[in-house]
Amino acid sequence: MNNLRQQFIAFSVSAGVLKFGQFTTKAGRQSPYFFNAGLFHDGATLAKVADFYAQTLLDSGVDFDMLFGPAYKGITLASATAMALAAKGRNTSFAYNRKEAKDHGEGGTLVGAKLQGKVVIVDDVISAGTSVRESVEMIRNAGAEPCAVLIALDRMERGGKDGQLSALSAVQEVSQNYGIPVISIGNLADLFGYLSTDPALAQSKDAVAAYRDRYGIA
Repeated sequence: MNNLRQQFIAFSVSAGVLKFGQFTTKAGRQSPYFFNAGLFHDGATLAKVADFYAQTLLDSGVDFDMLFGPAYKGITLASATAMALAAKGRNTSFAYNRKEAKDHGEGGTLVGAKLQGKVVIVDDVISAGTSVRESVEMIRNAGAEPCAVLIALDRMERGGKDGQLSALSAVQEVSQNYGIPVISIGNLADLFGYLSTDPALAQSKDAVAAYRDRYGIA
């Protein structure tokens, strides 16, 4: 388990964030696994996942100036990642948005550092890509440049309804539509590799394999 991606999958399982069973996704599919980043809800697990985010971003080689966290999960993830980056010697500013504009105090929908330079959008997963689209618009409207999206898990899953599945996954569509890379700490291939390491997880492995065959990208 020396591979950072495999370590992340193992950590997510041990933290109860990545679970196996039968779950209904937002798209209405019956998925054999579920990833809920909202369960990184104590200091120790948040610090650990932020370290994974920070190291993955640094390892990517992407040139960036600051971080942006879309409301709501992205707020915590971006701020924690900024702290982890600082601990690694890279002090980076961050900003986030409100869902509703504030008409007093500093006002507006943006909080934190001024959006400028090359901005990395930090979130948990990409489902329909709505959060990324809104983030890209806010960043560009501020005169800054979205340079990458950093997420925890890439499900590597085609969108659309059965019989009319998209050729691309949501992650691929985001990358194609906005011309920026999507960097993930782990993905479905890493998850499947983790399942292969434990005979006790054989049943889950078979279910994930069947799901990947049905919905996975080529």
